[in-house]
Amino acid sequence: MYNVAMEIALKEGEVLEELFQDKKIIQNVNLYRFTSDSVLLSKFVKGKKGDVVADFCAGSGIVGLHFLCLNPHISSVVLYEMQPALSDMSARTIAFDGFEKARAVCARVQDIGRECDGKFSLILCNPPYERGGFENISYEKAICRKEITITLSEILSVAARTLKFGGRIAIINRADRVAELIYGLKSRNLEPKRIQFVCGAGAARPYLVMVEACKGGKEGVEVLPVCEN
Repeated sequence: MYNVAMEIALKEGEVLEELFQDKKIIQNVNLYRFTSDSVLLSKFVKGKKGDVVADFCAGSGIVGLHFLCLNPHISSVVLYEMQPALSDMSARTIAFDGFEKARAVCARVQDIGRECDGKFSLILCNPPYERGGFENISYEKAICRKEITITLSEILSVAARTLKFGGRIAIINRADRVAELIYGLKSRNLEPKRIQFVCGAGAARPYLVMVEACKGGKEGVEVLPVCEN
């Protein structure tokens, strides 16, 4: 359990922020910090007992670790993040909070090995979902927001390979890319089962969409009420 008297070696720019109840997460004010869409995604899908979970494009670990807090009955969660500084923060958060079921792996999603084929029963992914360059922001922040080092197509291909039959993926993206997302899932035998659009407070038009899909699932999708963020 977290104790304010405990000490952790924070690096330059790092702070401890609330994660869940007594749990804390390390963030760096100079790097990409998690936003509310990460928390929305971690709440969108429910974990099953014994789930073997992967968090693709994990950043500092918010989606996977918050999901673990909400679903302590899962078997394990591995956080895949290509940026060493962010992956290191995830690893130190895991150690600080005593998350015995979590581990951080510094690797590109595209480089996840064949030993993981058919391994995961659930994949979570809050990917970079904007297009374009990285004018006026640092490269480290840009690759968390924009498809510079990985594309949606690449993410879905790896997900289709590493999910077991009947496994699920829960992913969030821009609402105006919903057709691309649905087509990308279905073309890889990942059948959309639940979909929910997200709008800003008081806004009429959704700006995000969350989709849960099942590998080898039957056709038929539940469209949930719009969620206000």
